[in-house]
Amino acid sequence: MEMIKQSLQQKQIQKLSPLQIQTIKLLELPTIELEQKIQKELEENPVLDEVTDDNPEDDEGLPKKVSLSDYPADDQTPSYKTYVNNQGKDLKPQYNTFSVKESFHQNLESQLGYCHLTPRARQIALFIIGMIDDDGYLRRDLQSLADDISFRLNIETDEKELEDLLSIIQEFDPVGVGARDLRECLLLQIKAKPQSQARDDAQEILENHFEEFTKKHYSKLLSKMKISEEQLKAAIDEIVHLNPRPGGQIDDSYTEQAQQVVPDFVLELKDGKPVMSMPRFNVPELKINKRYAEILMDSASKSTKEGKEAVTFVKQKLDSAKWFIEAIKQRQRTLQNTMNAIIEFQYDFFIDGDETKLKPMVLKNIAERTGLDISTISRVVSSKYIQTHFGIYPLKYFFSEGLMTESGEEVSTREIKKILTESIEAEDKSKPLTDEELVTVLTDKGYKVARRTVAKYREQLNIPIARLRKEI
Repeated sequence: MEMIKQSLQQKQIQKLSPLQIQTIKLLELPTIELEQKIQKELEENPVLDEVTDDNPEDDEGLPKKVSLSDYPADDQTPSYKTYVNNQGKDLKPQYNTFSVKESFHQNLESQLGYCHLTPRARQIALFIIGMIDDDGYLRRDLQSLADDISFRLNIETDEKELEDLLSIIQEFDPVGVGARDLRECLLLQIKAKPQSQARDDAQEILENHFEEFTKKHYSKLLSKMKISEEQLKAAIDEIVHLNPRPGGQIDDSYTEQAQQVVPDFVLELKDGKPVMSMPRFNVPELKINKRYAEILMDSASKSTKEGKEAVTFVKQKLDSAKWFIEAIKQRQRTLQNTMNAIIEFQYDFFIDGDETKLKPMVLKNIAERTGLDISTISRVVSSKYIQTHFGIYPLKYFFSEGLMTESGEEVSTREIKKILTESIEAEDKSKPLTDEELVTVLTDKGYKVARRTVAKYREQLNIPIARLRKEI
């Protein structure tokens, strides 16, 4: 008989307390969602209450705070304070808000609402809009689009009908939307410009000489169009000032829905030094409902079945309220400590907002300064904003990778990108700098960067290669 060996392994598993779970969930919430969460808790937990003029905290004959140790406890959790003040002296404090731009597709759909179309045509047009990507292009051929519409909407259509509806959409703002390629996008924009010789020449280039234009074969353009260098330069100037990504000018960071954002932090300069505060937000001051506390205390002395059930119910609600109030307090402390650590780390940047002063910073840097876990810092940084005297920034903005200078000092990649941009803007456009030459420029300035790194940053900045930057 084969022996079966059994081995037991003892694993230490950390079990999170209800308070820790509650705190983790609240850490991720931006201010507006926190307000909604608190309102939801107030509606669902009758033990939670808010301080108002009608029920001030120092009501005569009632204890100012309820001692949770006065009722039977089944666990060993500490007796947390049951009152948290989320406001200052003002009963209804104000905060600044800002909204991100309307989403790209919402913008197109709202414009479609002004068009006189049949319900059937409107349904097809909405489908076409849904197929337009965030850059503003329709990258599907009309025949495959017709097949999709037949399958998904159960509407039979053809390329001719789709072409007619697409023509309507291509009249929407931003100009150039709904194009199927770059050439069509630029043509839609150039046709919308006021009549001029430069505009007409630009249209001819896009319609008849687009390949020569993209390859910068200017001598061929001069020969075929029979125009002067000045006329060609004026025409090209018209083209290069068009927008190759019409969708991006609506908004390229919040494409799903328009959002209102409340800054979680406010930074001001006082006596030349950055001082951070957390704005008062429109949530109530929370406390334990004394009436339910009295029910608990009264019922605790009863031995009836109903009395015991009342104790159990109210105790559960008191536990939940206790954890929620303390979790909010811990959230505020964690956010404050994290933001102060970021400001301390990026102190020079927060003086005037100069991007070149941003130091390379990762989550670990702030975790070490605060004594918090990296996962906690990540939750704090997520969806949080700070309002400064030079703009509003998401906290993620301040975290970036870094590079080393020849002297061994770390510099932010933003600093490298800024120097690259300035160098390219100052170059001789008749002989634009190659990536190898840009490496030399950076080396001369003391930055040790490989050619492939220069190419990567140039592409991230949407700057074309040297040949395509050449001008006559």
